[in-house]
Parts: sequence; C-alpha cells; structure tokens
Amino acid sequence: MTNKAFQDYYPDDFSHCYGCGKDNKQGYQLKSYWDGDTTIAHFQPQSYHTGGMPGKAYGGLIASLLDCHGTASAFAAACQDKGCELDAEPFMRFVTASLKVDFLKPTPIDGLLEIRGKAIEVAKRKVILDLSLIAGGETCATGHMVANNNILIVFIYIKQTF
Repeated sequence: MTNKAFQDYYPDDFSHCYGCGKDNKQGYQLKSYWDGDTTIAHFQPQSYHTGGMPGKAYGGLIASLLDCHGTASAFAAACQDKGCELDAEPFMRFVTASLKVDFLKPTPIDGLLEIRGKAIEVAKRKVILDLSLIAGGETCATGHMVANNNILIVFIYIKQTF
C-alpha cells in the first residue's frame, strides 16, 4: 500500500463528500488504497451507526461505504488503465451510476470493517467494479457498481458559467 489515499488526490472542489471527502470533518474520512490488484479501505463504526438490530450496522452505512470506496477505486483503476498518475490533469472524478448491494449477514459494529474493490471492466468513461464489506474475516455484504466520470463535463460547464 502507498501512504497517500486515492481520496487525498481529489482537488478541493471534489473533497466535500460525506463518505470520503478529506475536507468534510463530520464525514467518514474513508481512505482507499491499492492492495495488489484490488483496493482496500478500513472503517471503524461507532455505536451511533447501529441499525434495526443492536450492535449491527445499518444498511445505509454499508451502502455508503461501498459507494465511496467504489468511486475512489474507479478513479484509481481508470488512472492505472490510462497509465497516468493519480494527480494527473484533467482530474477524473467518478460518481455512481448504479450500485447493487447484497446484504449477506448482519454486520457487527464492534470491530474494524474492511472494504474491498476490484475493477472488472475499465472503459473510456466508466468503470465496473465488484465490492465487498468484511467484518471479522466474514463477508457481510457485496456490491456491484457502475461508476462514470461524466461529472467532469458538468463541473467545467458550471465553473465557466459562473
């Protein structure tokens, strides 16, 4: 693993996300890294992340962790596919086009969660990934994501309009 997370390469205009934005002090501050040919992030849930079952994570937490790790992983996979560094310009900010989550078993909140991703297809403006959330060595949820980077066009338009 490198010392600098994928999210730490995001320009300030893209660093406000609740899940992974380095500039959002109230958010999760999720950090994603390469781990061989897969990506990895860790998150320590708090007691207020509980869901309908005591001591278990609520589904929205699980989905948002997969979501934020997935879009960061899409960014890194796209850069790797293009042979460019993570700080290359123009910046490629990926957003979720679709996310399917399968909740396999209740996720405990009393230990560190591991989130993993693997790009299974990298195209010009989209990346398809398989994701998993693991607690105590057991896979509690899996996800399938399509992420795209069409936001770049919208952001340039907004910046030029205002």
